[in-house]
Amino acid sequence: MANTFSLILVIATLVTGIVWALEKWVWGKKRLAEVEEIEAQTTGLDQETKTKLLAQPWWIENSVSIFPVIGFVLVLRSFLYEPFQIPSGSMMPTLLVGDFIVVEKFTYGIKDPVWRNQLVEMGKPERGDIVVFKYPKQENIDYIKRVIGVPGDTVGYNARKELCLKKAGETTCNPLELNNVKESPYSLNGVPLAQLDEKIDDNQHQILINPLRRYSTSDYYPRAGTNQWVVPEGQYFVMGDNRDHSADSRYWGFVPEANLVGKATGIWISFEFERGGDSILPSWIPTGVRFSRIGGID
Repeated sequence: MANTFSLILVIATLVTGIVWALEKWVWGKKRLAEVEEIEAQTTGLDQETKTKLLAQPWWIENSVSIFPVIGFVLVLRSFLYEPFQIPSGSMMPTLLVGDFIVVEKFTYGIKDPVWRNQLVEMGKPERGDIVVFKYPKQENIDYIKRVIGVPGDTVGYNARKELCLKKAGETTCNPLELNNVKESPYSLNGVPLAQLDEKIDDNQHQILINPLRRYSTSDYYPRAGTNQWVVPEGQYFVMGDNRDHSADSRYWGFVPEANLVGKATGIWISFEFERGGDSILPSWIPTGVRFSRIGGID
């Protein structure tokens, strides 16, 4: 499916690029030749008249001016880095609503910016990576989650809200290391959430658990009651760090490799939106900047 903004950006770059090239090698030289011909047939032109004859039409001048800018934006956004905003709390405490992150686009390969066909393969997601991807059920929506299982893994999630991971070639599902349980500063609907340290391979990060939310497999995918998933080739099992408040692979399935957008690598700015009940400010206006959150992502 074509990405509308990327398609517009590509078309704008192509159009202005063609105008820039024609102006540089055809139209500009033609105007200069015409002025030189007029000068040869007269006693010469004053500078003001010569400037008017050589002046670019407004649409050429604008195209030539913006082509380098949108060309740079196209390359940067399509192949290198792209900014994203965190709209929900599914990745708390790692990412908060109001965080603006940088996504490294080339980590998992270079794709064309419109149809997202793989052009150059660079690498594969690893367990613990935070990835942005096209939501498999509606590919015009970007999701962000943590990679839990890679192709060949078996992922389990039990009634104690513990993950276990059986890698390809292993015979048992090994529970992920959880420790340092503590009450977090985060709550949902007045319920304090428990914060734990979780380790996947060499990646250590924090997760949130709602101690009052009952464990249920009734909505799990592909079958109700299923709490173990075998990750197929070319796909990935992802989950949010806010485990009881995340719509992820448990509920809608695996992420195809073709849907990957890139790896989240840092927070470049973080806005706070909390306000008192008597505030007259619209909800979309920030109330502060969380400078302490700027930096890399675990």
